[in-house]
Parts: sequence; structure tokens; C-alpha cells
Amino acid sequence: MQIGIMSSVALLLAIPASFFWGYICDKTRHYKQYILISFLSLTIILILFTTTTDVGFLIMLYAVMSIFHVAHEAPKNVLVAELYTREEWEKTFAFYEGFTETGWLIGLILGFLMSIYGINVTSTLVFCSGLNLFAFITSLVLVTDPVLIFERGLVNIEKTINFTHRGLAVASRIWDGSATNERIKRENTQAFFVGLILFSLATSILFTPLPVFFSRDLALSAGMVFVVYALNSGAGVIGYLLAGNRFDIQGEKTALNRIVIFRSILAFSLIFVTLVPAYNLTLATLVLILMGFAYALFMVFILSLSMELMPQGKSGLFNVLVGLGGASGSFIGPLLAETFGFSSVFMASGLIFLIAFAAFKMFA
Repeated sequence: MQIGIMSSVALLLAIPASFFWGYICDKTRHYKQYILISFLSLTIILILFTTTTDVGFLIMLYAVMSIFHVAHEAPKNVLVAELYTREEWEKTFAFYEGFTETGWLIGLILGFLMSIYGINVTSTLVFCSGLNLFAFITSLVLVTDPVLIFERGLVNIEKTINFTHRGLAVASRIWDGSATNERIKRENTQAFFVGLILFSLATSILFTPLPVFFSRDLALSAGMVFVVYALNSGAGVIGYLLAGNRFDIQGEKTALNRIVIFRSILAFSLIFVTLVPAYNLTLATLVLILMGFAYALFMVFILSLSMELMPQGKSGLFNVLVGLGGASGSFIGPLLAETFGFSSVFMASGLIFLIAFAAFKMFA
């Protein structure tokens, strides 16, 4: 419950922060400085973590860290969108997410090794602080702001012209007396936003208490929990590599729907893990690997579509919507696990993924 409260408070505070960072970076048209602020702040806060064991103070620090962590998210997304053409967004987001997921994977492996060799938590936090300092230095040298900001505006103009052209083409065929079954329909942006919130909610409900499931119910050591999550992360890297293949817009939407329904099936399948003790660890690990793979594909498509749908000045809205679902799920997941057991967590997550699928279906 303390973990759930900490995660929930942090994510709730990150919601207005995400909107603010997204607004301010587009308003000032400077992106690099907010990335630097994020990494430098994390460097300092992780050092402060080592100064106390008071739960209240740790929750406060974690919440502040969450506010500054999201400072680099919106600028990063805008940099990708503005430095590359729309046709290159999927490939670039896939490369970026795959590259950072590789860092996450290496971090899990290092965490496993630190656990094996008995390195204490204080030393681990100092090491993580040093990595953020290195991220700050490399960003200072390598990240540059775009000279011109126009790609997202061009994409919106192209969409409007394309919609108008299709409408005129259908009207022309009808005027000539030709039969047509083609429907002209604008994208349901509200359904997209709802689907994004629900997907984040279902993911957070499932993954927030999941380490407890592996360590307590499946009796895994801390080191083995690192291994399971490393396999999940490794599958994510493979997913990002495959997601770099070019899709047309309709292909993105179709793939998105299939991924969400697949995540729903995987969440429901975890219920069987609690019912089949002989193979529960193998099944749970396999499900986690497949979820990592599916999540990677989802992130590439959803980032590309969100940068297309969200206007300038509201680039932080993506993180706001994800935060709304994540904040709710990070509290609901542990509450369900503690009150009704993990089967209820898996059932709730699967059902919400299913509703998210319906929302994305409406959007497309």
C-alpha cells in the first residue's frame, strides 16, 4: 500500500507538470534546456534519497523527482517530431525507444549483479545519480534545438487537405451518378484520448504490484525478479527493432488495435498462473516477455499518432493522459492485490485493456 500511495501521488503531481513542461517548451521554442533541467534535478534528488529512511520524506522526494522526470518527455517527443518528417517518425521513435530500453535492460542486469554481490541500496542510488549526471553532460554536448519548427503544422495541413480531397472525390462520384460505399469520417480524437488513459490504467494496475507477486507468491529472490524483468525489457528491445518498419497511417491504427487486444488476452492468461502451480513461474515469465514485446510496438505507434493529433503548445498532453491512467492504476492495483488477491488484479487489467481496445476501435 505504501508503494501504491507513493506511485499514485507522484503520478498525480506529474500530470500538471507534464502539461506545464509541454506548454513551456513549445511556448519558448527551446527544448534542450528542459532536458538538462530534468537530468540535473534527478542527479540531485537521488543523492537526497540516501540521506533518510523516513517513509514520508521518501514519498515527498519521489513525488518531486516525478515532476522533474517528466520535464524531458515532451521536449524529447517534439524534437523527434520536428527534426524528422512524418514518414520517419515511426522509425525514429522506434530507434529512440529501443535505445533507451537497452539502457533500461542494462540497468536491470546491473541491479541483478549488485543484488548478487550484496551492494547496499545507498551505493546503488549514488551510482544511479552518477548515471543521471552523465546523461546531463552528454545532453549538454549532443542535443540541439531545431532551427525551424514547422513539421507538426505541415502534418495537420496535409491531413486537412487529404480529408477535403477525399470528400470532394466522393461527392463528385455521387454527382455523376456512380455508386460508392466509401465513408468519409474524421478521426475521433476523444476516443483516442480515452483509449490512451485506459491502456495506461490497465498497465499500471497490472505492473505496480507485480514485483510483489513474483517475490511473495512465486517465492523469487530479488535477483531473480531482476532477471524476469530483464527478459521483459529484452523483448521490448526486439519489439522496438521490429517496429521501425514503415507503416501507413491506416496500418498503424490496425496494428494498434491488435496490440491492445493481445495485451488483454495476456492479462487474462495470468489468472491461469495462479491456478496451475506446477508451471506458474514459466507461464508468468512467458506472459511478461510477450507483454514487453507488445508494449514496444504500442509505444511507437501511439507516440507517432499522438504527435500528429496534439497541437503545438499541448505536446505534454500525451504524458498527462498517460499519467491520469497510471496514477489511478498505481493505487488501484496494490489495493486489489491486498484486498482480493492477484487474480482480481489480472481480471481488472484484462477487462480495462478490452475497453481500451473498443475506444481505439472507435478512434480509427
